[in-house]
Amino acid sequence: MKNVVVVGSQWGDEGKGKIVDWLSSEADIIVRFQGGHNAGHTLVIDSVVYKLRLLPSGIVRKNKISIIGNGVVIDPWALLDEIDEIKSKGVEVNTDNLIVSEAATLILPFHKEMDEIREDAAGKSKIGTTRRGIGPAYEDKIGRRSIRVMDLASENNLDRRLEVVLTHHNAIRKGLGKTEFKKEQLKKNLINIAPQILKYSQPVWKKIDEFKSENKKILFEGAQGVLLDVDHGTYPFVTSSNTVASSAATGSGCGINSINYVLGITKAYTTRVGEGPFPTELTDEIGDLLGTRGKEFGTVTSRKRRCGWFDGVLVRQTLKISGINGIALTKLDVLDQLDEIKMCIAYEINGKKYDYLPASVDDQFMARPIYKSFKGWKSSTVGINKFEDLPENAKNYIKELEKFVETRISSISTSPERNDTILIQDPFNL
Repeated sequence: MKNVVVVGSQWGDEGKGKIVDWLSSEADIIVRFQGGHNAGHTLVIDSVVYKLRLLPSGIVRKNKISIIGNGVVIDPWALLDEIDEIKSKGVEVNTDNLIVSEAATLILPFHKEMDEIREDAAGKSKIGTTRRGIGPAYEDKIGRRSIRVMDLASENNLDRRLEVVLTHHNAIRKGLGKTEFKKEQLKKNLINIAPQILKYSQPVWKKIDEFKSENKKILFEGAQGVLLDVDHGTYPFVTSSNTVASSAATGSGCGINSINYVLGITKAYTTRVGEGPFPTELTDEIGDLLGTRGKEFGTVTSRKRRCGWFDGVLVRQTLKISGINGIALTKLDVLDQLDEIKMCIAYEINGKKYDYLPASVDDQFMARPIYKSFKGWKSSTVGINKFEDLPENAKNYIKELEKFVETRISSISTSPERNDTILIQDPFNL
């Protein structure tokens, strides 16, 4: 029995949704362990498109249990809307197949407003958040003033907790010249939806321990990518949570010894949403081609993604930081039309060569990529599911990529469809 953690090895948007869905055919339990509704997964199953934001990808499969862990910040209204949306497409969601941690922090309307206020005030220094209140909610969690799922069960406790958090937020709002946020209407709104949220609420750590004792296969699903990790990413242009694989333990209460294999989802080129350094970014026609062929628009925000060549230096760095055992290489087919393909193998910063990306944001912005070039294959790889059937130049590129990042490629995705995948190594059966 293997328990597998899936994380993105770049800035997110690597195609985790499809891979997690594909792996969930073997898993019994699928756990989301960090992030919020700022990060989305798109699944394409029998030509039906499912866009998930908070619900784990396993929700679309029958006889699977999906869990939202304590490490996730939850907008309760967004969660209920997403449940209604997925139900409208014929997917069953009930207390038998969805569990929400009683300890998960709630995103409330004043979090979203604070996110917007800060981004608007930052001007050219803006981070490029999704303005959904993720960061402010995590701040309240760390500041020990947040409202958690369990607080919805008691009106008196909810009243006290709202008083604490709004004392903090209203002081900031007053300093910024904004009106104070009123407690009573928010409390009424929360009490109104409390039963709909609480019915899914359970002690997730306890449930996972039960599943482990029953030898269930557990798939831990990360959001975003390692380069957006608040400690290890391109700070301050990062998210507000830890996106590395070890967060699966803290974000669900499973214990670090529960993790048997870490799979890093890795796009065959590189994309980024929002602000921040991007050494291999292409602002020419090739960048436009990658964006068009790869349909590089955010699932949640519809924002256009910045596109560039594969950054082997960054991926090698994130694989080591997150302890990744194998790579699922995605969107290989997007490169099918190119005459030449490049891979970043080092940086030049102020005349000095680097084999890693320094932590200083000034150095990151100044990093100039040093490339290795490969001949394109100029033929379609769409739908191929055997490695030997790939064009020779595609195989050469994949082998060189694998060698450079020093981590084995376990699978290759050749289209958004669930079954268009080359399986080299099954993480659940090693």
